[in-house]
Amino acid sequence: MNVLLTGQKAFGAAVFAMLQRLGCTVCAVSAPALREDGVREDRLRAAADRAGVPWILPGTLRAETVPHGTDLILAAHSHDFVGRRTRMATTFGAIGYHPSLLPRHRGRDAVRWTIHMKDPIAGGTVYWLSERMDGGDVAAQDYVFVAPGETVESLWREKLFPLGVTLLERAVKDIAAGVIRREPQNELYATWEPSWERPPANRPELDLIGTLPNGTRVTRKAARG
Repeated sequence: MNVLLTGQKAFGAAVFAMLQRLGCTVCAVSAPALREDGVREDRLRAAADRAGVPWILPGTLRAETVPHGTDLILAAHSHDFVGRRTRMATTFGAIGYHPSLLPRHRGRDAVRWTIHMKDPIAGGTVYWLSERMDGGDVAAQDYVFVAPGETVESLWREKLFPLGVTLLERAVKDIAAGVIRREPQNELYATWEPSWERPPANRPELDLIGTLPNGTRVTRKAARG
């Protein structure tokens, strides 16, 4: 199966290694060129370079930049919004990992909000990317307990990071075998928290329907709100 991997950091690199171990062909990688220190190469980008995998600049992932023959887009700690036209350029669409028991803690800082709200149970979800951020059908999901004194860093590093790799592996194996698991999220339990210290995610492929007199662009979602 041909997979386009979009992501970054150690988690992206771990998922890249998992895909290689499964025998998938990583046909392209979208990852930052450098780490947050602005000096060292991003770990996923470095792994792709070593393997000779083509690189796509983050923010430019569009239908026209998806390699021909791509079966699946996989998002692993990615901040790229994968729009509908981009997903339709593949055989199966796109899946991503979210470090919460979706539909709880939708948003970019799920682990931080899990700790902040003192949740006793956390988890991870592999879901099908859609126009609704973190709102797509569930492909795989599992839970972990949050220990007393757990921190954002320890919960992610020791529990939710390895769980994410395991769940993504499970989902990729299913899809490669023709097993498509899609369980709609129950909106009754949905929560959304804002980004803690980061700007909102950029969603460049949402169709625009106009521009306000002050120059603000209006999307279909914004117009409905």
